[in-house]
Amino acid sequence: MVIDVRSSLTVMGGHMGKDLAKSVFAPEDRIRYRRKVHRCLDVLDGLLDADVFDTGTGMTGLEIEINLVDADAEPVMRNAELLADLGDSRFQPELGRFNIEFNAPPRKIAPDGFGAFEKDISEALRTAGERAGKADSRLALIGMLPTLTPEHLVLANLSDNERFRALNDEIVAARGEHFPVDIRGVERLRSASGTIVPEAACTSCQFHLQVPPEEFARYWNASQAVAGAQVALGANSPFLHGRRLWAETRIALFEQATDTRPDEFKAQGVRPRVWFGERWITSVFDLFEENVRFFPPLLPLLSEEDPVAVRAGGGIPRLHELCLHNGTVYRWNRPVYDVMDGRPHLRVENRVLPSGPTVVDLLANAAFYFGVVRRLAESERPIWSRLEFATAAANFRSGARHGLDATMCWPGLGEVGVTELVQETLLPLAYEGLDRFGVHPAERDRLLGIIEGRCRTGRNGSTWQTAAVRAAEDRGRNRGTALREMTLRYLDLQHLNEPVHTWPCQPVAAVRRAPPDPA
Repeated sequence: MVIDVRSSLTVMGGHMGKDLAKSVFAPEDRIRYRRKVHRCLDVLDGLLDADVFDTGTGMTGLEIEINLVDADAEPVMRNAELLADLGDSRFQPELGRFNIEFNAPPRKIAPDGFGAFEKDISEALRTAGERAGKADSRLALIGMLPTLTPEHLVLANLSDNERFRALNDEIVAARGEHFPVDIRGVERLRSASGTIVPEAACTSCQFHLQVPPEEFARYWNASQAVAGAQVALGANSPFLHGRRLWAETRIALFEQATDTRPDEFKAQGVRPRVWFGERWITSVFDLFEENVRFFPPLLPLLSEEDPVAVRAGGGIPRLHELCLHNGTVYRWNRPVYDVMDGRPHLRVENRVLPSGPTVVDLLANAAFYFGVVRRLAESERPIWSRLEFATAAANFRSGARHGLDATMCWPGLGEVGVTELVQETLLPLAYEGLDRFGVHPAERDRLLGIIEGRCRTGRNGSTWQTAAVRAAEDRGRNRGTALREMTLRYLDLQHLNEPVHTWPCQPVAAVRRAPPDPA
């Protein structure tokens, strides 16, 4: 899961990144920054009332986070070396030295944008994989690397990057004590850390969808409504530190590993920075205003831009400070303000899904999300007028915890299994939504057929991983060996780019090459 301050610091100019390493933020820095954030918010309010935004719908983007592993599926701390060798700006460092991220160039998905995404992503990963192979490394698209141990998630393995170091320092200072982790799933994990580096265990895939300002609330509300089904379908993170926890443990770990609130603040109702939210919205302004009202700044970096003066002169300000602050509030569906070719636009950034298992699985997840959200957003009777927000939040937790075995509440259906909800209700909406985007029927059917296949077989990345580990343990392997065998087999199958619901659960290759554990 990306700690996303990169884009905001980039648009501030290169000198900001250099200054960041030397910054010691004084109280007056925070006061000036807070005042400027409020000015940015006022300017955004005025922009929303003016006819200046790009009103196009259908431009999409994908960000894919990747782990680096060695021949034994152990994490490799070489992202800087690999990125330097690649020299490709689409690849960026992530929080841990064993993480990188690929940013697919944005495009419309009509008529054959998914095919173009698949080609771009596959070719880029093939090149990166070849370069990694020269250093005896491999790429792993997975929600949580099963071979990670607490010894890997230490400050020495934080990426050598000023923004990550500064953010770690600020979050640690805001917390004022260690970050406890207590995840109760099939098994239980308790640990603690004095840094945010454990968050590097969370590797995700984010979808971006550009929408007009007047429709933003509908798309964000729709994204929140389906988040539970989304995470249940795409769950791919069942193991952490040798324990089987949630189907999508990444959700629980990210919430806990960067929680700046001590227990007293939680008891007082202070909002967490990793946040589902607490209400449906009527405007994108609601989200930016909540972020400013509820959350103190973490990185009070000031740009030279005067947003009021820029707007008064007829220009379009970049609202640097507001965007930077927005990037340090980790909503599962986040608003994004950006300026391209002199025109501002808005995007929903959907952040609920893990990376992997394959490129085609990621694109099936994207097709489902884009399709069902468009159809719900354009519904005459909005789903959020019939679904309590607290119920949507509970659905999200259920999907993350139980995956394809989750039960959810849905208007008109009551309590229903998530696979039935998807097959009978949401998939038909996704087909209609992709038709409205103008996606070619063959691409639509291929990708949504993968979602149907997961529901029919009851297999996604999480269930495949747990079944493969269980099979290895039934053969006498201990948990550590079973996880390593499973991960190696996972990487072999990932390379084939066949949907995970078609993967065999018995890791035959791993059985042949791994000796039995000693008694």
